[in-house]
Amino acid sequence: MNKIQITRVGIIGGGYAGMAAAVALAERGIAVTVFESAKQLGGRARGVLHQDTQLDNGQHLLLGCYRQTLRLIEQVGGNLEHDFLRLPLQLDLHGEFSLRAPHLPAPLHLLVALLTAQGLTWRERLSAARFMLGLRRMDFRLPNDMTVAQLLAQHGQDANLAQKLWEPLCIAALNTPIHKASAQVLLNVLRDALNQSRADSDMLLPRVDFTALFPQRAANYIVQRGGKVILCCGVEALIPKDDGIELVTAQGTEPFSHVICAAPPSVAAKLLSPITQLDSTVQQIEALQHQPIYTVYLQYPAHVRLPHPMIGLHQRFSQWLFDKGRIAGQHGLLAAVISAEGIHQELPQEQLAQKVIAELREEFGIAESPDWFKVIAEKRATFTCAPNLLRPSHQTALPALLLAGDYTAGDYPATLEGAVLSGLRCAKLIPA
Repeated sequence: MNKIQITRVGIIGGGYAGMAAAVALAERGIAVTVFESAKQLGGRARGVLHQDTQLDNGQHLLLGCYRQTLRLIEQVGGNLEHDFLRLPLQLDLHGEFSLRAPHLPAPLHLLVALLTAQGLTWRERLSAARFMLGLRRMDFRLPNDMTVAQLLAQHGQDANLAQKLWEPLCIAALNTPIHKASAQVLLNVLRDALNQSRADSDMLLPRVDFTALFPQRAANYIVQRGGKVILCCGVEALIPKDDGIELVTAQGTEPFSHVICAAPPSVAAKLLSPITQLDSTVQQIEALQHQPIYTVYLQYPAHVRLPHPMIGLHQRFSQWLFDKGRIAGQHGLLAAVISAEGIHQELPQEQLAQKVIAELREEFGIAESPDWFKVIAEKRATFTCAPNLLRPSHQTALPALLLAGDYTAGDYPATLEGAVLSGLRCAKLIPA
């Protein structure tokens, strides 16, 4: 019998949740092995190479309040000054709406931004400011969860305000339309981003790809401390034992005292479903619905630029545009992001790209044709963040098995910070 005498942790999945857990365990001197089925780390926030150009599978925006993600990036060797373009809170919908936060203490910076926003009537500005002050008095807690649309109606936020301010914020934060999105989860994000330090609302646009930003550095950190990170090696089965769990991979079977499953929900459900003690956990995972994120990359001639590093469009296919030249020195490379469900899903990728090209021409006068385009469709990018959603706990019916991922129980929607927090919680539950 191969009795495990020491704490030895196997981690399934090398995304942000799995690598956060691995770094926290390695820091404590605990032996850790990460199994990643793909060729690169990062999961749903990973680098992609196309036409000799470094892309990401999607554009992810970090906020200043993402303290744990930013702390871990620094811990594994990152430099926040070099790794990010940091911008004060600003929302620009080209030609329709503009909100910019001044350098004032929170929440005064937001109130001034709302009261000076362009594209709203004076009455709408006052209404938005009163709404935020009301949420603050409620400590951003609702007696009962509801949809964001219901919350906005309760607080007299008219259709123009919803379309230009609250709906873009909700979709950016929760990747869920306002008629389906949890108001309480949105308030959790607003609480942390807008109500404490002014810097918490800063927007951080990565200058390096998402694999390089944290997971690859984390892998180096783990290996330097005696751990292992194995790529192209998916876990095929979990076998519970009296003294831990065995993981079955193409490379063989390996025993661990504890396992953290940080795989995507569909993969996690498939791995856990043969184990009858985990039926309720599997049912919770399988009950989750999902939302897509489409990213359309377009490589224009190097001189093509947008007015800002990040700018939104109003009532268009393209929701947010990123100028990778301004952000990362990739001149002429533009990225259009389309979050959550919508009619864009019905279009062939070629046709969707042509819609974006037409919008860029109409909005900014970009007459040139791109040298190439690349559409990356993450059809199950995030869970649908609905009111009162019952999300799986980190702890399972098997004491040696923990669940990590942005879909697990927590205050946050499916964000990098949510993923990182879940990994850190799992690591904390494992004794030395």
